Amino acid sequence: MDLLEKHRGIAERHARMLAMGVNAVGVTNEQMISPTRAIIDGRETILAGTNNYMGITFDADCIAAGKQALEDFGTGTTGSRIANGSFALHTQLEREFAQFLNRKHCIVFTTGYQANLGMMSGLAGPRDTIYLDADSHSSIYDGCTLSGAKLVRFRHNDAADLDKRLTRGEGEEGGKLVVLEGIYSMLGDRAPLSDFIEVKKKHGFQLLVDEAHSFGVLGDHGRGLADEAGLEDDIDFVVGTFSKSVGAIGGFGAGNHPLFEYLRYAMRPYMFTASSSPASVATSLAAIRKLAAEPQRRQRLRENSARLFDGFRALGLDMGCGQVSPVIAVKCPDEPSTIAMWNALLKSGVYVNIALPPGTPNKLCLLRCSVSAAHSDADIDRIIELFGSVVAQGHGKQAVNA
Repeated sequence: MDLLEKHRGIAERHARMLAMGVNAVGVTNEQMISPTRAIIDGRETILAGTNNYMGITFDADCIAAGKQALEDFGTGTTGSRIANGSFALHTQLEREFAQFLNRKHCIVFTTGYQANLGMMSGLAGPRDTIYLDADSHSSIYDGCTLSGAKLVRFRHNDAADLDKRLTRGEGEEGGKLVVLEGIYSMLGDRAPLSDFIEVKKKHGFQLLVDEAHSFGVLGDHGRGLADEAGLEDDIDFVVGTFSKSVGAIGGFGAGNHPLFEYLRYAMRPYMFTASSSPASVATSLAAIRKLAAEPQRRQRLRENSARLFDGFRALGLDMGCGQVSPVIAVKCPDEPSTIAMWNALLKSGVYVNIALPPGTPNKLCLLRCSVSAAHSDADIDRIIELFGSVVAQGHGKQAVNA
């Protein structure tokens, strides 16, 4: 059998999408104008699906830092830190990132995806068990597979269900790792952290929180959900990415355990991948300093998120989540109507994410917006207006609550 024949169904599904309009999973930004504007198909378009939460990608200080790193360190590292050694920038970023996170140790990865692959497989092994929220990101699932640990899924955001599953597993050998996310990337809901901490006190597992979409966003210091909830001391490990609020590429894992640094010699995704380029590390370092010095970015993001959420709710759209966050998703009844509505929005001048099964929880079809601190009030109002116009024209009208 042809090895690629098994993907025939994907090709046919993709062809149906193209027949309805633009390739929704392969849009090209022909020119970037700002953190919130791009030229797409020759039109200036509002970007409402970039995860650029802090709007930091065009920050002058970050760009200057990247340029200087190119001059000082060249274009790339050409190998892993285990094989080639670290650049001074890598260790500086880890040191300052640990301080930002209020953690003793931090390890930087080349991508956020790798951070989850590395941390899951470094923390857990074949004799251990990972208890995983069912709606977790695919990188977390893949990290669990790489670890060889036993995987037990519990119902999304359901601490009582986790409690039951841990009780069933009492007496089993090995350690227990529970994995949650600060903000879940598809619907924008938060983990009820205090409920899970109560279960932790009862069962004594180690807890990891993926703050990919909540880092820089939540909390008085911008450290994420645990910061917002005042429960950082109860979290053993934190994972996240630089590709959202930091506006770069990379990932991190952090913790206070005295043996944490030895994970470097146990995580294959860290050991056998070329380290982050100097320019990316330098821009990340500049961005972290910027986030620490400019809390007003978080306040602006909160205001923009509430404005868009309230506007969508006033339109009667079927929201994916009842909590205000920078991730705001609209539920649609099926794949064709979702694609039709997405195309209509793009033609009207706003880009959002299209999210379809199997990449969504419970086989939902979603139009997903991610708000930025760089959006103006006029941007947010225009997004609301265009969603209302598209619904009024009959595109995706079933996305409105009955």
